[in-house]
Amino acid sequence: FFCSSSSVRACRNAIEFNSIPSINRLVPGGYDKLKLDVILAVPPKYQPGLDLEAVGNVFPYGEVKFTIQDGGMVAPSGIAIDALGDKNDDMVVVCASVTVGY
Repeated sequence: FFCSSSSVRACRNAIEFNSIPSINRLVPGGYDKLKLDVILAVPPKYQPGLDLEAVGNVFPYGEVKFTIQDGGMVAPSGIAIDALGDKNDDMVVVCASVTVGY
């Protein structure tokens, strides 16, 4: 769970200030043929819990290919909140790179 929500946030942050309104002119086949190459740097102990379907839903267009690599960060948040499903006080940071192509 930690890793998936951190990955979703990282992907949203990677694309939120980008806009390519001319995709239909730049990519043969337009949005239907758009391909996204997403690299996620995830702390190794959190990789097994990664829900790539949930992360993929961040992207409104295109076929998404994920590459998962060791990285990111785990730092203490100082608190575990039972109501949020926290098992420990780990704060999980994931880094994302998104490349657009066809």
